[in-house]
Amino acid sequence: MALGTATVAYELRFDAGRICLDLLATTHPEERFDSVEVLGAWIVGAGLVPSGTPLTHVDPSWLVSFRELRGYIGQLVRSGLVPTPPRPSYDIALARVNELARVAPPAPRAVRGEDGALVRELVGPPGCEELLGAIARDAVELLTDPVARAGLRQCEGDNCPIVYVDSSRGRRRRWCSSEVCGNRERVARHRRRAALARV
Repeated sequence: MALGTATVAYELRFDAGRICLDLLATTHPEERFDSVEVLGAWIVGAGLVPSGTPLTHVDPSWLVSFRELRGYIGQLVRSGLVPTPPRPSYDIALARVNELARVAPPAPRAVRGEDGALVRELVGPPGCEELLGAIARDAVELLTDPVARAGLRQCEGDNCPIVYVDSSRGRRRRWCSSEVCGNRERVARHRRRAALARV
């Protein structure tokens, strides 16, 4: 990965509570899927494949497919946050997510690791459609589970579009991440108080 041309793996976020919502977070604060290397890092980080799975067969067409699924899921999730009459594009998104959800995810198997303990690996290299299928299934489960769907929230941080599942006690979580948006809000609040104290 050339320095400055792709997102560093640690900048990827996996704190939305669902794989499909973590996929949506790859657009903020800018497009994260800017290279196949970053897409590969996201696939591993999201837990779609075990760490160490070779992803050398990933090509730029995968970026297009993952971005397309992200758009469909985003439309379905966001329309659930703000009730609006369904549009034809909603039905198209729903049909495409349902179609992808029919594809079986990559098949895992247990093998002995170097220390003798059983570890998970895939039977063969994961295909793009298989990985998209796993994400689409997660979206279908989220959107059809009334309890999980009721926990969907959009971050209250300034200009933050990230949607997450609020599973906190009392369902009072306000930000996608206390360390990111929550910290920004606390700093802004402190600055406002300091500015008022100087007046």
